[in-house]
Amino acid sequence: MSQKAQIKRVRILVAKLGLDGHDRGALVLCRAFRDAGMEVIYSGLFATPERIAQIVEDEDVNVVALSLLNGAHLTLFPRVVKALKQKGINDVLVIGGGVIPEDDKTELEKSGVKGNFGPGTPLPTIVEFIHKNILKK
Repeated sequence: MSQKAQIKRVRILVAKLGLDGHDRGALVLCRAFRDAGMEVIYSGLFATPERIAQIVEDEDVNVVALSLLNGAHLTLFPRVVKALKQKGINDVLVIGGGVIPEDDKTELEKSGVKGNFGPGTPLPTIVEFIHKNILKK
């Protein structure tokens, strides 16, 4: 049995944080993840880190894809990781995406947010990243 076969179907939460009302990219991701065979849950706009953690707990997701275009990623992405830990959730892969300067990616990685994909990242690249890294969780 391959490693992928050992993983149950990927349940992914695509989350729009804070005061970012731009969701076209997040909706494109939802469709790409669904087309890749994942179960997709979308948070809707203006989610708080605490709300995201609650959705993760309620829906038993194993990946959280955070999307943010307003520049608050260094503040809000780590708050999501913290909110998950406060609920005792330590086995969820958290990835980030949006307008994230290269200089910020290292700090986000240290806080527990992986990937940190920018505009124009090919969708298969993100899907492959999820499949490779969910196996490590």
